[in-house]
Amino acid sequence: MVSAATGTCTRCGGQDTVKVYRSINVASQPELKEEVMSGAVFTWTCPHCGTVNLMRFDTLYHDPDQKLMILLADAGTPLNGTIQDMFSRDEALQAYTARFVSEPGELIEKVKIFDAGLDDMVIELCKHITIMEMEKDIKGMKFFRMEGADNEITLTYPLNGDMEMINIGFNVYEDCRGILQRNPAIKEKSTGLVRVDAQWVSQFFR
Repeated sequence: MVSAATGTCTRCGGQDTVKVYRSINVASQPELKEEVMSGAVFTWTCPHCGTVNLMRFDTLYHDPDQKLMILLADAGTPLNGTIQDMFSRDEALQAYTARFVSEPGELIEKVKIFDAGLDDMVIELCKHITIMEMEKDIKGMKFFRMEGADNEITLTYPLNGDMEMINIGFNVYEDCRGILQRNPAIKEKSTGLVRVDAQWVSQFFR
C-alpha cells in the first residue's frame, strides 16, 4: 500500500511530495526487496538542490515465500493487544517469523539476514560474542553480508564517525546456532511478534 507524504529537505528546506509504503509485499512487488536492502525505499532526492534525504515511515514488510513479516514502527509501540493477538491467534501467521523493529536500518538488516538464509537470533548471539571478545563498548553492530566459499560473515559497527568491518567465520555462526538449539526455552520466548536485538540477547547471555 502506497501513500503520499510531504518531505522537507534537510539541506535547503525545500519540500516535495514523496512516496511512502505503508506495507511492502515482495511477492506482488519483488523489485521492492532490493530497494529495501539498498535503503532506496527510504530515501528521496530533493528536486531543488539534489540532496538525498531519509524518509522515515511505519510499514509492514511481508515476504510470503519466506514466511516473514517485519513491522517497522516507533520504538514506543506496544507489542500487546491487537497486534500481538493477530500473530498468536491466527493459525496461518503462527508459521511466520514475525519481528518488530523501530528504525529503517534495523529493517534493512533483518531482510539481509533472512535473505542470506540465516537466523537473526543466531546472528544476535554472534554479535554479542564478537563484541565481548573485542572488549569494546560497541553499539549498533549490524550484519552486512555473507559471502565466499566459506560463507564468511561480515559485521559492521560505527567507530569515531566511521563504519568499521569485522569478519567472522561461519563456524562461529554454527557454534552459536548450537547454543540456541540446546536452549529451547529461548526459542519459546521468541514466538509471535518480538524484537530480536542486542537487548534481547542480553537477557539470556551476560
